Amino acid sequence: MTSTASKPSVSKLPAWAGSFGIQIILALIVGLALGLLARQLGGDPKTDPNGLVTTLSTIGSSYVSILKAAVVPLIFTAVVSSIANLRQVTNAARLAWNTLLWFAITSLIAVTIGIFLGVLFQPGSGTGTATPEEYTGKSGDWWSFLIGLFPSNFLGLSASTKAAESGALTTSVSFNVLQILVIAIVVGIAALKVGKAADPFLKLNGSALAVIQKVLWWIIRLAPIGTVGLIGNAVATYGWTTMGSLVKFTVAIYVGLALVMFVVYPIIVRTHGLSIKQYFSGVWPAVQLGFVSRSSIGTLPLTQRVTERNLGVPRAYASFAVPLGATTKMDGCAAIYPAVAAIFVAQFFGIQLDLGQYLLIVLVSVLGSAATAGTTGAVVMLTLTLSTLGLPLAGVGLLLAVDPIVDMGRTALNVAGQALVPTIVAKRQGILDEELYNAPRNGNPFADDSDEELANLTTADGADPQREPANA
Repeated sequence: MTSTASKPSVSKLPAWAGSFGIQIILALIVGLALGLLARQLGGDPKTDPNGLVTTLSTIGSSYVSILKAAVVPLIFTAVVSSIANLRQVTNAARLAWNTLLWFAITSLIAVTIGIFLGVLFQPGSGTGTATPEEYTGKSGDWWSFLIGLFPSNFLGLSASTKAAESGALTTSVSFNVLQILVIAIVVGIAALKVGKAADPFLKLNGSALAVIQKVLWWIIRLAPIGTVGLIGNAVATYGWTTMGSLVKFTVAIYVGLALVMFVVYPIIVRTHGLSIKQYFSGVWPAVQLGFVSRSSIGTLPLTQRVTERNLGVPRAYASFAVPLGATTKMDGCAAIYPAVAAIFVAQFFGIQLDLGQYLLIVLVSVLGSAATAGTTGAVVMLTLTLSTLGLPLAGVGLLLAVDPIVDMGRTALNVAGQALVPTIVAKRQGILDEELYNAPRNGNPFADDSDEELANLTTADGADPQREPANA
């Protein structure tokens, strides 16, 4: 007689519980509750923090640290790889110049909108928060910013030594993102000029980029944990009233993002004789995935695919322009966001900005787009902007509390712009496949929906937050 052992039933979590967007919302709620609890436990969050405040602060700062750790190798490998792809393009120099020019033009428009909204909404005013003691009132200047673009060593690293209260000396190492960008551009151009002799180096660089993208995706998945620490620490440190200012800041950011995506971009598309409807239907699968993944690099494979197969940009050119855009074309993270954020921090701490500082915001945003590096969040770009303007860096931790919510919209706009510029340049240079651009979508993510793996990245409801982007 045989008996069949019944398998124990395994309960599965509902599908919504694994949604990245739901996880972020739950993390915000948990962080808010823990922050309020931490305030009730007593102690000064700045000078004598209790155990919960210390825990929240450690979780938040640790997440930011591992996020920033991916910036240096990501920028270097992605930019070198993008420049190397120019070997496959006819009239490479002209296409590269026009691509960078349109990157700058759209960034200039976006940062101007950001400054206008920051002044209009006044998101950081009326808080009554005292200016930090370490604030010296010294603002940055044009020459310091420009001189800082030139690296003093190959890795763009700098070290500083400080004496602790105990008398011990501590040394910290930091990096300049823009200097790393300059180094990557020079190395990429050199590899382009060397030719076949550089093939082994470029193959190694491509492999390194793939590995870094995989690590970056893992970091993205940790965002809900980091959010709990960041929002909890912000509430515990600055109090409930701070949340009102952060809500105004978030609204100002999303208004700016909407203006660029649904007003500026359509005007650019239409003035070049292209269909606005076809542009949005073509780029929408990548925009959706960018919104939920919060990573331009993670969305890169899909962005490049829609640019080629929906918008009609030749593959040889798209393989240069789209990866380069994923590291340097950031209308959301590097134009609107730093403009509104810098004005918010100045207003929050009661600091008046002058005309020179507003112009410096524009310069930093247009030239410093690569500081975002396609990662989730714009920590490095925000730090660069505040330090250049001489504003208190304490504002970084404050704004990171709502960064996951803001970053969804920012990344969606970034991705839309990364597909827009190659399309416009291809149209202007007469190499755009307009028949493919105008091809009917019929509800499919691609005009030629033969690639099942990439087609499955989107569903009838939009991007699937459970699926890791190909090659992410």
